[in-house]
Amino acid sequence: PQRFDEVVGQIHITRTLQNAIGMDRVAHGYLFSGPRGVGKTSTARILAKVLSCENPQDKNPCNKCANCRNITKGSNLDVQELDGASNRGIDEIRELREAIKYPPSRGEYRIYIIDEVHMLTPQAFNALLKTLEEPPPHIIFIMATTDAHKVPATILSRTQKFDFKPIAVNDISTYLKGILDSEKRTYEKEGIPLIAQKADGSLRDALSLLDQVIAYTDKTIDVVTVRDVLGIIEENVFLDIISFINEKKY
Repeated sequence: PQRFDEVVGQIHITRTLQNAIGMDRVAHGYLFSGPRGVGKTSTARILAKVLSCENPQDKNPCNKCANCRNITKGSNLDVQELDGASNRGIDEIRELREAIKYPPSRGEYRIYIIDEVHMLTPQAFNALLKTLEEPPPHIIFIMATTDAHKVPATILSRTQKFDFKPIAVNDISTYLKGILDSEKRTYEKEGIPLIAQKADGSLRDALSLLDQVIAYTDKTIDVVTVRDVLGIIEENVFLDIISFINEKKY
């Protein structure tokens, strides 16, 4: 997704962020928490993009200006993405604290997206805390995590926390059908909800599973194919087992 309205199943978050942008109430620290594959990092990138956009449209990035294009490519100097698992030590956070002293090169903000922030060491969190307590006016931190309970309370209290929820089966199914329609693939409508259920609320997992199914068959994606590829057992089998147990036929 490149716009807020393209983020699936998280309208309670995207609408809040858009309203905050419209009212000029952008915070200096955000924490996006939730299960894997539900849009945390994607939403962080869109937020960074709209705050850097030269011509925002309806509180969405235009995706045409130089800033938007560079953020999409990952080459914008004012928007930096860090992996908390790889940059978890105090030395990396100290380097970050030194870098934030400099103003943005083109936009209004310098934005740091820290993925898997719960992987930072206690010493690194303490170093980050000082910056969150007294952030420069041009700095915004957007942190994402699957384990918010591992983030210190001192960090949580200095950020706006958004809880991403697992995506509903119907929303995932609608999104997958849109992809198949755009690629002109034929499919049985009953098979798509099986993929959505198997993904367990993760759109990223659903896309991976759909890719497996497409790679398996060059024909119509039917229910039988989906069950075979994903190892999904028919509901009737479970019902028969329960019935046999109830009747003590074992």
